[in-house]
Amino acid sequence: MDPTVAQNACFEAGIKFGSLYHQFAGTPVSPDSADSLATAMEEAIENQPYCESVTVGIREDALEAAIAEAGAEYTELTGRFLDVSMTIDHEGCVVETSMAMEDGYPLMRVDSVVE
Repeated sequence: MDPTVAQNACFEAGIKFGSLYHQFAGTPVSPDSADSLATAMEEAIENQPYCESVTVGIREDALEAAIAEAGAEYTELTGRFLDVSMTIDHEGCVVETSMAMEDGYPLMRVDSVVE
């Protein structure tokens, strides 16, 4: 049985999240570089097929707290600093997705599928 268009669209969303998270996790980030890093992440993932839009927000309050706790000028990017939303359009099926912290874990989810 072949996957449906909606299943393919959700798969594409998963590929984009995996790429975004694992490509950028560990990147050195500071409050001064947070905006440019978020923009780079958005633009990199938007290059992928079927990706209509990506919005990356870096939680600067959490970032600043982690830096202060470590006594450094930067920290490594992890999911706890990210809020992400993506729109995927695969053959007319639009999938809205998001990633946010839930119970201490960066949870990636499908928010809606419109065929």
